[in-house]
Amino acid sequence: MIRALLCVLAGLLGALALPGPAAAGQAARPVVLLEVQGPIGPATTHYLRRGLEAAARLEAAAAVIRIDTPGGLVSSTREIVQHMLASPVPVIAYVAPGGAQAASAGTYLVYASHVAAMAPGTNIGAATPVQLGPGPSPGQRRPTAPGQPDTAPPAGEPGETGRDEGGGDGPDAGARKAINDAVAFIRSLADLHGRNAQWAESAVREGASIAARQALEQDVVDIVAPTVEELLRQADGRQAAVGGLAVTLATAGAELVTVAPDWRTRFLAVITNPNIAYVLMLLGIYGIIFELMSPGAIFPGVLGGVALVTALFALNLLPVSYAGVGLLMLGIALMAAEAFTPTLGLLGIAGAVIFGLGSLFMFDGDHPAFVLSLPVIVTATAVMAALLGIMLAAALRAHRRKAESGGNALVGHTGQVLSWSNGTGRVQVNGESWQARAPGPLPAGERVRVLAREGLTLTVAPERPIQQEKEP
Repeated sequence: MIRALLCVLAGLLGALALPGPAAAGQAARPVVLLEVQGPIGPATTHYLRRGLEAAARLEAAAAVIRIDTPGGLVSSTREIVQHMLASPVPVIAYVAPGGAQAASAGTYLVYASHVAAMAPGTNIGAATPVQLGPGPSPGQRRPTAPGQPDTAPPAGEPGETGRDEGGGDGPDAGARKAINDAVAFIRSLADLHGRNAQWAESAVREGASIAARQALEQDVVDIVAPTVEELLRQADGRQAAVGGLAVTLATAGAELVTVAPDWRTRFLAVITNPNIAYVLMLLGIYGIIFELMSPGAIFPGVLGGVALVTALFALNLLPVSYAGVGLLMLGIALMAAEAFTPTLGLLGIAGAVIFGLGSLFMFDGDHPAFVLSLPVIVTATAVMAALLGIMLAAALRAHRRKAESGGNALVGHTGQVLSWSNGTGRVQVNGESWQARAPGPLPAGERVRVLAREGLTLTVAPERPIQQEKEP
């Protein structure tokens, strides 16, 4: 009997020592799901950093970043890549749903992930740095004479050195340097995770793009899966190098925990829109100018101060050209000077032109989503021109108005009798009470006209007789 009990107890202890329950416990860890949609900017960086930190706190089995982006800022992309590489949790980049893309900056995020995946019907690539200025676009081949072969060197060969044929810096040297830097960046990510570095370079130099199935065949991605659940099933058991250590993914059947953008991320996404930041800056400047011109209004000054501080915070996160900001401020200063030193509109017109030019050059972004919209610039310049017209009209009216000062300032004005006794009394003129006298009695409430002023005493007469003289 005792031997039987000992055998049963040994069997239970052996069952507890089996690796099955431990593996089940590891698989029970959740998987954090993050969403990247639209252009990649400062708000995306804040959101992904917070999401990866949440995944680390939860000790998640993995963090899935679902990507659908046309690209974004280089600075934001590099910061996100740093967070992904430093994450203690394996990061899975998933280009989805069907019809989505991982273009430009999205390509770098896919290559930086520990496991790369795409959904059917998606594409990846076109990672050439965007050139907003004049000159040949990055990766563009130089034209050759008719009948001659194209002598442009293939991607990755020594011809792409960022110097012209004469050995000096060519007109597109800056663009070539940016391309070479981007190539080195994406190649380092490809080597880190064992992906196709040659295709990655062609995506940067030539703007190559590829569909999901071809990306899988050419070792650009590791998995093609239609859903997140299928992605986690295929990723289960794969090896990933996380922090220099080999980690086996246990994602099959894991619970998905979605981390949504918080109010800070949404607010940051709004104010880091260049058009919104631009309008906030103008509102702040207008509010402060109005407060200085009308001291004591308080509300315009407070509103302007809040708008200006918010705009400066947003501009600090955006690629701002200080030359453009300087031109914009100079334009505003010239238009403000027109109100104090009227020059028949010369200063104001010059200020409006400089204001428009400064607005055009204000943002030096490397993606079209982070430059000012032309309609916004035109509208802002038109508003400034309208304010200039109002200031000029007020200045002309003030110039044509007859100057009144000294004792004759009240002559001809009308008022009302407040009280009267023995040829003198008090009258109200322009909201002020004055001592007055008249040749005859005046009843209270009578309308009178000021004939003269001597010190603090007015000489008045009834207004009625003057009106009767005008009658036919």
